[in-house]
Amino acid sequence: MQKPKRLYGRDLEWEHLADFVASSAPGATLGLVYGRRRQGKTLMLELLAQQTGGFFFGATQQTEAQNLADLGAAYAAQRGLRQPVVFTGWREALDELLRLGESQATPLIIDEFPYLVSATPALPSYLQQALNPLGYAKEHTRTRLILCGSALTTMAQLLAGGAPLRGRAVMELVVRPFRFREAAAFWGADHDPELAFRLHALLGGTPAYLEMSGGSGPADLAGFDHWVRRRLLNPASAMFREGALLLREEPSISDPTSYAATLSAISAGNHRRSEIAAALGRPSGALAHLLSGLQDIGLVEQLDDALRGKRSVFRVAEPVVRLHQLLIQRHEAQLIAGHADRVWRTNADTVAARIYGPHFEDLARQWCFEHADPETLGGTAGAVRPTELPCREHRQGHELDVVVTEVTSFAADRITAIGEVKSTVAPIGTAELERLEHLRGLLPSAKIGALPKLLLFSRSGFTADLTRLATTRHDVELIPLARLYTGS
Repeated sequence: MQKPKRLYGRDLEWEHLADFVASSAPGATLGLVYGRRRQGKTLMLELLAQQTGGFFFGATQQTEAQNLADLGAAYAAQRGLRQPVVFTGWREALDELLRLGESQATPLIIDEFPYLVSATPALPSYLQQALNPLGYAKEHTRTRLILCGSALTTMAQLLAGGAPLRGRAVMELVVRPFRFREAAAFWGADHDPELAFRLHALLGGTPAYLEMSGGSGPADLAGFDHWVRRRLLNPASAMFREGALLLREEPSISDPTSYAATLSAISAGNHRRSEIAAALGRPSGALAHLLSGLQDIGLVEQLDDALRGKRSVFRVAEPVVRLHQLLIQRHEAQLIAGHADRVWRTNADTVAARIYGPHFEDLARQWCFEHADPETLGGTAGAVRPTELPCREHRQGHELDVVVTEVTSFAADRITAIGEVKSTVAPIGTAELERLEHLRGLLPSAKIGALPKLLLFSRSGFTADLTRLATTRHDVELIPLARLYTGS
């Protein structure tokens, strides 16, 4: 089933949906599609329904009776009936809807399913009964039921533990933001790696943000600052409060203030559990539900230490949230007063240190895992994580941005490469290479077998001395920003 031209990217997601719909398996089958809002889930499923002649119904936040009435009207339109079908309850509605696939495999798509569950908590149990192995839908139809939603915790819990639908689904598709290379092409910035990087550092890969930002990004770097002030820091822009809405629109977040404070602490550079606790004035043990809740809805990511797995760091996974916490929320009064130019200019150091710097480290790790050749890394990247190395010589710990580990089934994991990531304005030189060599000597495996390769990442390039030196070293790789976006 060919993907519609209107749907940008999402090749793998479309392939999964096509396989699910076209499966020759007998009986009705169930699949879940979910992800944060504004990722393009509804568009993708509407196009799927159009292309296959399937039935699409979008639920809304209203009562059970109102949703059943809307469902009856949509079902009548699908069947070509003049009058709406009146469903007296969900059991009757589900039995009738599942008959859509009696003659051939037919998609039955229910969007925003959590709205229905909110009004009718027993709905998953009704579905369990309707999909009984000896029921009519399983015995006599090939209906392909797809439940879609943006409430991540609600959707994930449909298949958890003792949930009624546990074991009933054959597909669980999570729709995530575009990766950084895909986002660059989507914004039309793939011709300029620096422009693509800055856009991704502020907005991430959510497709809807292009339209919410006026339908286009800055044409070049010269117009970038003006575009940010007009589209992101302007109270009249749809993007102005987006970073706060992402948290408040998730039903599972019962105390938005505490979660927002946690996001603020992490955005400000407090990445370890103890640092976050100190910033919030709480004991470390009181953070578990806050951090796990933010991870569940995709706003925070936990990175395990490459050498000490229990020593984790936390990072904000959604750039729009980070921008809101660091700039918009803190300077909202000035922005509302029309001083976006002053706020953007006077916070340039904050943007460089708290947004561009950490984001460049994230992209460097992604590049190693997703795009770098094994020859570049000295092996296959099974995991790419940061670490901190104790140093007796300097009597302090040294942070190491990139540790590439090759994971094997029958031998101990091997560190194949380590890397330093610099987002400085000036090109980096031989001093950074010397520091990286020193850190390599601190690795536990430094005296065992082949030494890991040395990777130097730089947004602003490399000095002539370092470039010449790297050409004579088989164990050194220089990776400028352009290589992140186009090379391996």
